Amino acid sequence: MMSTPMIIFLVIAAGYIVGAIKVKGFNLGSSGVLIMALIFGHFGFKIPSEIQEIGLLLFVASIGLIAGADFFRSIRISSIGYLFIGFVTIIVGAIVCASVILFFDVPKSLAIGIMTGALTSTPGLAAAVEATGESIASIGYGIAYPFGVIGVVIFVQLIPRLVKDKKTGDKKDRQDRLQNQGKTARKLINIEKHGLFAMAIAIISGIIIGSISIPLPGGGSFSLGNSGGPLLSGLLISHFGHIGKINIRADEKTLEIMRELGMILFLTGAGLNAGNGFVEILRENGISLLFFGALVTAIPMMVSYIISRKLLKMEVMQSLGAICGGMTSTPALGTLLNSSEKSDAVTGAYAMTYPVALVCIILSCQIIAALF
Repeated sequence: MMSTPMIIFLVIAAGYIVGAIKVKGFNLGSSGVLIMALIFGHFGFKIPSEIQEIGLLLFVASIGLIAGADFFRSIRISSIGYLFIGFVTIIVGAIVCASVILFFDVPKSLAIGIMTGALTSTPGLAAAVEATGESIASIGYGIAYPFGVIGVVIFVQLIPRLVKDKKTGDKKDRQDRLQNQGKTARKLINIEKHGLFAMAIAIISGIIIGSISIPLPGGGSFSLGNSGGPLLSGLLISHFGHIGKINIRADEKTLEIMRELGMILFLTGAGLNAGNGFVEILRENGISLLFFGALVTAIPMMVSYIISRKLLKMEVMQSLGAICGGMTSTPALGTLLNSSEKSDAVTGAYAMTYPVALVCIILSCQIIAALF
């Protein structure tokens, strides 16, 4: 019998190898871990559920702590257009998901998983698993995710070639903000230097926030859970940065490592749990599920691009950065940054849109699960 640590690190190592394989410049990256976990799970390998839960908490708290300062700053400078794109992208995806459930008789847990995979949202997958109580959502995620990544990556590479517009913003604001944060931090009491204290506070308060039940019309209710609570808590902690004289701001490098660690632990647990029925479901519904996943990727992306360009009058790179954020697509963001000489417009739009999209997809998963 293979030990739990051996299973975890075998899946992670094999997943990173698979994720590093490039086909015409595209690779799965960290999501290769999910694919390998599904394969290992199919052959009966399991790990304790607490591993997946710890990974989830680390992942979503890290995202909140990273994005919080830019998120609230974007509201202060009235960049409502970016927030609107994040909202619209997910709402359109949720409408397509609900239509798939209603008109094609796809099980809701599978359909919600497809939505999160098509929108490349790991926190969304976490919310889907938590809201439905079924790991089958991970199967839908795994089926839809590859096209979700490829579709957005191709889109952000294609549009700049068709529309010659590469106006960008200014890096100075972000650099000044980071310098000011550093000056403020030196005046505060530091409990520890790496930011793990801030992470612990975000997770503890996030679990409390996530446990609060919010009533819905018709007698139902939902809560942010362990996927939404730590995200919101992380956003708030990152924004304020201190409690009295105690520094609760974390180093971004530490947060990036914790985000990656949390993500792969969550993907490992989710994939192993779902792998048992993966082959059977793919054999029965594979082509149709891939088609539904493609719809959930393509329709929100195109609607958001049209709205951002025609209604909100965004520049091309701002629009594409906002779409990367709305689709919660880090691979597409990396592709877009590599193809752009100046990255400020892209990263600014992404930072403003991404947190809104994360909150919206978590709420969408929970609301769809409650309604259907």
